Amino acid sequence: MTAQPELRWHAVGRRKTSVARVYLTPGSGKWSVNGRTLGDYFPRQSLVLHIQEPFQTTDTLGAFDVKARVNGGGMTGQAGAVRLGIARALLLADDTHRKKLRAHGLLTRDPRAVERKKPGRPGARKRFQFSKR
Repeated sequence: MTAQPELRWHAVGRRKTSVARVYLTPGSGKWSVNGRTLGDYFPRQSLVLHIQEPFQTTDTLGAFDVKARVNGGGMTGQAGAVRLGIARALLLADDTHRKKLRAHGLLTRDPRAVERKKPGRPGARKRFQFSKR
């Protein structure tokens, strides 16, 4: 007797300095983010809605169990990373979602990140006060 292969899709999402490894399995909509529930890990409702957007767009909310491992960055960066990971995993699960996800901009990695500090300045762009005399 051979074991039944488990249906599972894995994708990586990144945003700012955050990296999220997302695993989707067909199920009832259970969430596990670093071993905690979605509402526990992301207490802001706006972030929860932001993360669930790929499921809302493809009408698959509650069709998959989500397990995510996230590290680096802050709350917003991590939420963006999980969102991109979910969108990419949904593509692996069913390629017919590509058009909807692309139209809502869910497959594009957000390139915005903090600009580095420049030498001889207090920040990336700020300058010390100019004195003529």
